[in-house]
Order: sequence, then structure tokens, then C-alpha cells
Amino acid sequence: MPSGSETQHVAPKPSSRLLSIDVMRGITVGFMILVNNNGQNELAYRAMNHSPWNGFTPTDLVFPTFLFIMGISIVLSFGARKAQSTPKSEQLLHILRRFALLVLLGLVVNGFPYFHLDTLRIYGVLQRIAVCYLLASLLQLLTNRIAPRIVLLVLALAGYWVMLRWIPVPGHGMPVRDFPLLDKDINLVAYVDRHIFPHRLYEGTRDPEGLLSDLPSFASTLLGMIAGWWLTTARPSLDKFKSLAISGVLMLAAGLLWSQSFPINKKLWTSSYVLYAGGWSVLILAACYFALEIKQWKGRWTYPWLVFGTNAITAYVLSELLSSAVSVFHVNASQSFQQFVYSGFFYHVGTPAFGSLVYSILFAAVCWIPAWLLYRRRIFIKL
Repeated sequence: MPSGSETQHVAPKPSSRLLSIDVMRGITVGFMILVNNNGQNELAYRAMNHSPWNGFTPTDLVFPTFLFIMGISIVLSFGARKAQSTPKSEQLLHILRRFALLVLLGLVVNGFPYFHLDTLRIYGVLQRIAVCYLLASLLQLLTNRIAPRIVLLVLALAGYWVMLRWIPVPGHGMPVRDFPLLDKDINLVAYVDRHIFPHRLYEGTRDPEGLLSDLPSFASTLLGMIAGWWLTTARPSLDKFKSLAISGVLMLAAGLLWSQSFPINKKLWTSSYVLYAGGWSVLILAACYFALEIKQWKGRWTYPWLVFGTNAITAYVLSELLSSAVSVFHVNASQSFQQFVYSGFFYHVGTPAFGSLVYSILFAAVCWIPAWLLYRRRIFIKL
């Protein structure tokens, strides 16, 4: 992509939206709800579960793609506010309020329905979104230049690699020399989290949304900000598409190359994972941009995704609360409502894995209904 000095920018109009971004966000949220609610994780297709440790499945693409889209949206929304001459103090207040609300919603999701405060998980998906949103929004508020984003991206990826590869873990020694690189429990991320929030981690000895891995997660958001910057240039739409497609392929190659020494790992959000997942995210964006902004292939097929995409956080929160509710409510001494429904109605639909997929699809469809009611009434909940 050309440098900022060579590329003319056009500020987005206050009312402008890119349909491709809303559709891509909706697809991402729909798939997020789908993979988070298998009939039974152990029996589901491999693609419907996260990779147990090193490696990559389609499910591992969901979260970084959401952060990527958020980075694009931040650039577009701030451009609109600039066009409206919204004071920076008002924008800062909005940023802080949204950050706090996302964190609060994350704690509600973690604790629902019992809210055991002594073991309440502090980290979480919404908390990570909040941190990345805060950092990206403050950066966008300070500058719209592309150079700081690229510098921060490089520093985040390289710095995280240095931390996990070259900083000794107290009591265990140096990675590679004294224990395997990216050992499940003996790594700097898990060590820090166990000392900050003991007994509050998602996997007991570690947490996939831990503190240090917020750094590379911010890098995923920065990739979206860079893509958003590129989309707001005055370049022809076809040139934007071509550059996105080429960049996506190069990022995939870079991620795979780096993974030879720094494995792709979603739970640690390794730098190679950022690049590899980011490459797929950019290619998906390129495909949506080509279909909807260049070819104008608009129609009924976009409607389900717009329903999810225009109330993404609301749909996600509702899905998590519903998932918790059906898991804690028991129909008998040995089965939760979720287990009862899956085993009684879906387990024998084809194979157990196929039945699990059908359950996931119907669960996502149930979550789509309230989002549809909001969309139909043109209610868009902006945190």
C-alpha cells in the first residue's frame, strides 16, 4: 500500500457506511455464536472448536476478525465525527464510557446467573474488546496518520515475541533452554495471570484472554485500522480491492513462515497467529468489498448478516446469557437443559457431530430473533 504522503484521503461522510463492513461483522458474530454453542464440544466437528493449543481451525479466526473489523469501524466512525466537528473532549468521554460499559458487560456475562464474586473471572472476550477499543480509539483520536499504526504494529508483534522467547519465567528458567517454547503452563503469560488473578482464570492455570496477550490482540485491531485507513483513501475501489487481496496473501505467508519458530497459537495470541489470522481477515474483507462495494451484489442474502452486524455486541451478549441459562438450569439430577435438548433431539440426527452442528445452527437462529426485532424497528444499540 502507498505511504500516507502519496495517498490522498477523503473523510467519510457523517451518514456513510460500508455495507461490506456490516455484512462481514454480521457473518463474524453469527459464526462466533455458532462455534460457542456446540451441542457437545467433544463430539463436534474439529472446525467448530478452537485448536487445543498450537495450530489453527476456522473457529480460531472469529475473535481476531472481530477485532480487525472493530479497527476498521473506529477509523470510519471517527472520520464521520471529524466531519461533524465533534469536540475531542466529547469523543474522549464517549470512548471512556464505552470502555467501561464493555468491561461491565463482560463481568456480567462471566458471572451470570450466580455471580460468585470470590471466583468471578475478570478476563473475558468483552474485556479484551474493551481494552483494544480503548487503545485504538485513543490512537485514532491523536492521529489519523498511517506511520504510527505501522510502527506500533511492528513493536507489538516483535515485543510480544521477545517477551515469550527471551524473558525468563521466574522459578522455571529460560524458554527453549529450560522448558519448551509455549509450554501450556510454563510461559510468561500464564505466570503473570496466575499472580494477578489466582483462582479466577478460565482454564485454571491460564486464561486465553490474559493480560499480556492483550498486546498482540491490539495488533489485530491495528491491522483493521490500517485497512480502514486504506479504505478511506481516494484511490479507485478496484485498486483498494487488489491491494487488500495481495496484502492478505502476504500476511498468510508471513504468519506461516514465522510459525516455524513461533507457533500459531490462539490461546496465547502469538505474533504468527496475528499475521496468519489477519491474512484471512483481510482476504474476507477483500471478498466482501469486491462483492458489495464494487460489483454491487446486494440483495436478500445480506439481510441475515445485517441483522447480526448492526447490533453485534447486543447479539453476542444475549447469546452468552442464554448459553449460561440453558447450561445451569437442570431438568433432572444429571442433565442440564442444554444437555437434555442435545441428547434427546439432536444426538441421533445423522452423526453426533452433525447433530451438534444442527443444534448450533438452531441456537444461533434463536439468538437472531431478538436481533431481528431490533433491526426491524431500526433500533441499533450503541454502547
